[in-house]
Amino acid sequence: MPQLPATPYPADVRARLDADAKEVIARYPESRSALLPLLHLVQSEEGYVSRTGMAFCAETLGLTTAEVTAVATFYSMYRRKPSGDYQVGVCTNTLCAVMGGDAIFDTLKEHLGVGNSETTEDGKVTLEHIECNAACDFAPVVMVNWEFFDNQTPESATQLVDDLIAGRTVEPTRGAPICSYKETARILAGFPDERPGAVEASGGAGPASLVGLRLSRGEALPKARVVAP
Repeated sequence: MPQLPATPYPADVRARLDADAKEVIARYPESRSALLPLLHLVQSEEGYVSRTGMAFCAETLGLTTAEVTAVATFYSMYRRKPSGDYQVGVCTNTLCAVMGGDAIFDTLKEHLGVGNSETTEDGKVTLEHIECNAACDFAPVVMVNWEFFDNQTPESATQLVDDLIAGRTVEPTRGAPICSYKETARILAGFPDERPGAVEASGGAGPASLVGLRLSRGEALPKARVVAP
């Protein structure tokens, strides 16, 4: 079966990826089931899923590059071109847009000097529209490397990207401080986050997400406040 032409990884990189891939594949009864984490693994190497990465996945799992490409192009978490250390996504679906998502996105475009799916010249930030990430109760939401920043404004989002570019520690609304996109990809491949306190800081559901659960348990909620027109 014809395969996608690709430059192979250097020998030292290949040896390291082979060892990591073996560990990932061992978790599954069928090797092909490891494709999603292996795509994250190769993304952790280059910051995106290159032809070389797809060829590695295909060879390792006994798949065609067409099969690997079909999966890599289906999921938006897999990048097909080099991108920044921090993927800054602004939700502009209906509720977030109404609550200010469009204004946030426009502000960041002007502030960073980039358009949708473009990266700043220093390689730090890639800005993009994102679809709903099931955080409507905290709209408008901005995500950095798939971590949530709730109830954002143009001002807070601008400060957020400035802190990222400056190398300051940035903490999401829930969870451990933000790490680079390559580091995030390795964690998504199933390898432990070895930063001190990172696991303990894992985020949970916020109060707004638990209102329905509280109601189902018969808990009393604060009385509704009527705002006069």
